[in-house]
Amino acid sequence: MTSTDIAVSDATLELLRHVSTATLTTHLFKRGLRNVFLQGVAPLKKPAVGAPNLVGPAFTLRNIPAREDLDHVGVFQDPDHPQRKAVESAPAGSVLVQDCRGDRSVASTGSILTMRLKVRGVAGMVSDGCVRDSGTIGDIGLPLFCAGASAPLNLAKHHAVDMNVPIACGGVAVYPGDIVVGDVDGVVIVPRHLAEEVARDATEQELMEAFIIERVEGGAVLRGTYPPNEETLAAFAEWRKRG
Repeated sequence: MTSTDIAVSDATLELLRHVSTATLTTHLFKRGLRNVFLQGVAPLKKPAVGAPNLVGPAFTLRNIPAREDLDHVGVFQDPDHPQRKAVESAPAGSVLVQDCRGDRSVASTGSILTMRLKVRGVAGMVSDGCVRDSGTIGDIGLPLFCAGASAPLNLAKHHAVDMNVPIACGGVAVYPGDIVVGDVDGVVIVPRHLAEEVARDATEQELMEAFIIERVEGGAVLRGTYPPNEETLAAFAEWRKRG
């Protein structure tokens, strides 16, 4: 059985749209996973307050360093060029994740490819490289997380070679089908086989934290409140009953 054979329910995906990447990293840490948050990757456009997270299974694209005799603008005449093929192959609801080796000197996508992803129903894109046409892309409405903006085209530094294979992105291993979650802080990768339990436990923690914030705002000291002692846990249980 591969990771993509493990079912992740729509209910789990919906829970993940409403828990923070901070909470998710804590629960993955409890399960022994310490390197799950992409470094140097941030939302191109800051999400609106209360907006749901970017969530979806990873569909990956691997780039290696470009070579001048192979990477010229003529390669884009081939409709099966790996970058273009990935844009046309990523399933609706998935997140296209690009391995750009953290190179910020060139772009990994532009406005036309981004629009095509949106029209096809892809949930979003993540890259540890940059994007061009960043102002236009920000208005397209496709959630996009990257290393910033850079005008030069991808061929100057990137040679797309494989899609839907294990990659590195932002220093994190990303396997096809892993669940990608992105919010205002950045992007976390949740191994598919842990998604159900992590989503459940993270949702429960955020309920608890909402209660704790109320108590701290009301003057409660940290001792016995955060982390909660038995008295605080009992008060939380009553708070939940009241809705």
